[in-house]
Amino acid sequence: MLSLPSTSSPISRKKFDVFLSFRGEDTRKNFTGYLYDALKSSGIVTFRDDPKLDAGEEIAPELSKAIQQSWCSVIIFSKTYAFSGWCLEEPSEIVQQKNANGHKVFPIFYQVDPSDLRNQKEKVEEAFAKHEVRYKEDKDKNQKWRNALAEVAKIKGWHLHNGNESEFIGDIFRKISAKLCETYPIVHDELVGISLPLKELYSKINIGEDDVRIIGICRMGCIGKTTLARVVYTQMSPHFEGKSFLADIREVSNKCGLVSLQKQLLSQILPNECFNFFNVHEGNAIISRRLCSEKVLVVLDDVDNVQHLKCLVGRRDWFGLGSRIIVTTRDEHLLRSYGVDGVYKPKTMNPDDALRLFNLKAFHSDTVPKDDFIELSEHVVCYAGGLPLALEVLGSFLCERDIVQWRSAIERLKEDSNKEILNTLRISFDGLEEKEKNIFLDIACFFNGEKRDLVMKVLDGCEFFPDIGIDILIKNSLIKVSDDNQHLRMHALLQEMGRKIVEEKCVDEPGKRCRLWKEKDVHLVLTKNTATKVFEGMIIDNKRESSKMLNLCADTFSKMKNLRLLKVLCQTNCDDLKYLSNELRLLYWTGYPLRCLPSSFQPNNLVALLLPYSHIKQLWKGNRPLYKLKIMNLKGCQNLIKTPNFTTASNLEVLILEGCAKFVDIHPSIGVLKSLKLLNLRDCKSLRVFR
Repeated sequence: MLSLPSTSSPISRKKFDVFLSFRGEDTRKNFTGYLYDALKSSGIVTFRDDPKLDAGEEIAPELSKAIQQSWCSVIIFSKTYAFSGWCLEEPSEIVQQKNANGHKVFPIFYQVDPSDLRNQKEKVEEAFAKHEVRYKEDKDKNQKWRNALAEVAKIKGWHLHNGNESEFIGDIFRKISAKLCETYPIVHDELVGISLPLKELYSKINIGEDDVRIIGICRMGCIGKTTLARVVYTQMSPHFEGKSFLADIREVSNKCGLVSLQKQLLSQILPNECFNFFNVHEGNAIISRRLCSEKVLVVLDDVDNVQHLKCLVGRRDWFGLGSRIIVTTRDEHLLRSYGVDGVYKPKTMNPDDALRLFNLKAFHSDTVPKDDFIELSEHVVCYAGGLPLALEVLGSFLCERDIVQWRSAIERLKEDSNKEILNTLRISFDGLEEKEKNIFLDIACFFNGEKRDLVMKVLDGCEFFPDIGIDILIKNSLIKVSDDNQHLRMHALLQEMGRKIVEEKCVDEPGKRCRLWKEKDVHLVLTKNTATKVFEGMIIDNKRESSKMLNLCADTFSKMKNLRLLKVLCQTNCDDLKYLSNELRLLYWTGYPLRCLPSSFQPNNLVALLLPYSHIKQLWKGNRPLYKLKIMNLKGCQNLIKTPNFTTASNLEVLILEGCAKFVDIHPSIGVLKSLKLLNLRDCKSLRVFR
């Protein structure tokens, strides 16, 4: 669901993981033998030359081929290594493969000084002196050996000098295991764009370290967390004594309980044993007792409750050293509160990889076969927004359909999104508390891309507690903050999912929905006057006929008793306006057409009053309750002559009067605005006195 490597052709796995190069008489029966056994017992396919091979000064064809068929080489430099022409031929071939094909090289300096090999001094100098006599007619051979030896000796490796060989071999084994995981190829044809995410994830998992580590993979639904975890699990499994992949934990836990998951964990790691217990406490005790000395790999997929972690992985000392636990979830806070060692957040696919994945599903090829489909394919990829699941679902749906059916399907997507995609995304929403759901829906319907500060103030005025609520949505990967920390953003498909939830409340009668944003629905409600008291928010716009004035009547908002959020973004005209809801927290009306707000309007809940470029002359007569007002923007109001009384606006932080050319007087009560952070009076040319 994520990625092919960057190359277009699939890569086949090498025959060997490791090629061992060593001097037999120095280390075959001790150090090299022990290292070979350690690698082999952990499932690392290792080539070690047969001592029965005919020794000579030219590398045997079998060895040359074995190097080419290996992912990496481990060269064990011992005291007499350089005296063997047979041995020196191997680094020459290894260096050639390294430079031509990216072959990995790991040098081990066994009871020798690395600088002697780099500088070719001491025993190495003595060895080459003998080679020069023996091969005085073939100076190129000697120089080739010297160059290869010097190049390999410069690579960072391991140096053993009078140390504990067992511990030394353990360290080498762990580091090679970690590197091997990163170099294994992806063998699934439809895994597009996964190479970089795997590399980044492996750096956090770091199986080369001898500790117990818990790593989280966290982002929104449909982004490929499970696929990434499965690839890592498949590649890393050979390096662990036991393994367990617990899929769909959220769903399985709800249906079967945590005890069944505990038994599944134990049975996968210890398949020859039977476990008979009936509560999670017994399960905890058995897991910690039976696995505390086992080096295990555990994947917990789709975790949504901290109890899942407490009952399945408990503490780190439940597992043996070197164990790795990988957790996929949509809830970052769950991971942080549990104290995981690292969190990896997959990104959406870039446009090129997204198009390749879509084409693989739609055309069974990573290129588009017909010109007619190019533009349509790009349209679908744009709609999917880089989500692998969306690309796969839509590609599979369109596969084998003709151009007419494609166009019809794409038009339908604009009105009715794919249920499989939206249902997957909705899982995170369904797990929210009511206030977080309201915040999510407000952002989806009205505030996607808006300034964070404005949204937080408005939502706080709605008593939704956005300081914690926004953080919960971010941690659940339902929204994110822009790189400059100024704006709130929501993925287009998440926004569509949120809006679909609102529409499903009353499909056929938009006047009975709590939020309206679609032009056709808004115009229908305004034209037929079918609004109800359930209305909480509305955007009025006229993009389809942007040059045309939208006419409103005096009673347009009379039925909207609970309207919290009103945004009017188009040119409007009305002779009178009798009513605005006293529940309004946000009143954003660009080009407001009247000289004042309705006399009945009591702005005691108003947080943001934004009337830029309006015809307003005076907001209202007398004093009004403005206790919650934090932002007032009257920029470009050419008819405005004076400000309201600010006596009750003690929380006002922003006052913008820029470009109010006829503005004469600012009310002296401005002096009580102790919270004021921004006052903009630029180009207020008629302002008489302001002290």
